[in-house]
Amino acid sequence: MQHMHRTLMSAFPEVASDGSARQKNGLLWRLDRTDSGHVLLVQSAVEPDWGKLPSDYLAVPAETRDMGGVFEAITPGRILSFRCTANPTRIVRDPAAPKTDRGRRVALHDEKSRLGWIARKGEQHGFVIPATTDGAMAVDVVPLPPMTGYKFSSSGRTKITVSPAQFDGRLVVTDAETFVEAVRTGIGRAKAYGCGLVSLASVLSR
Repeated sequence: MQHMHRTLMSAFPEVASDGSARQKNGLLWRLDRTDSGHVLLVQSAVEPDWGKLPSDYLAVPAETRDMGGVFEAITPGRILSFRCTANPTRIVRDPAAPKTDRGRRVALHDEKSRLGWIARKGEQHGFVIPATTDGAMAVDVVPLPPMTGYKFSSSGRTKITVSPAQFDGRLVVTDAETFVEAVRTGIGRAKAYGCGLVSLASVLSR
C-alpha cells in the first residue's frame, strides 16, 4: 500500500519539504474490491496529472468528477449512504506514567469497539449513525486484511501495522460545515495506506 501511495503521489506537484505532500495536495484514496476486480478511488484538492503514472498502471483511463455537487448535498438533517475504509484505533495510557505521556495507539479489532469508534468520529465530524428498526446502528463493519509498512525518522525505522475495516451504512448530517471538512480531509489515521476517504454513494429521502 505504501508503494501505491508513492505512485499516486507522483501524479501531483512537489511541495516544500516543511509539510506533508499528501495533505497539501489533499490526497485521499481507497482501493475497493469488486466481483470483477478492483476500483481505485482518488480524491484530491489539486488536479493530478495521470500521464505521469506508468503507462500500464491503469486498466482504463481515469474518470474525473467534481465534488461540488456532493458538498451541496451536505445539509443539516440530510440522510446519506456512505462508505469509508478506516483505521479504528484508541490511545492506551499507563496510569502510573507522567501526565505528559502521550500513551500508545492500539488497533480496535472487535465489531463493538469499531462501532463505538465510528460513533465517536460522528460526534467529532458532524454526523450521527441512525438506528435501524431493530435498534442497531445502521452500518455494517467488514474487517479487512492487515497492512504493514515502515516509518522512517532520525531515530531509525519503525514498523507500522494498520488493521483497517470497511464501514458501509447511513448517516445523518448534524453539522454541515464540519462534515464537509471531514469529507475533504478524511476520517481517522493511516491515510497513506488508503484509509479515511468518505464516499457518499447516494442521497436518500429525509
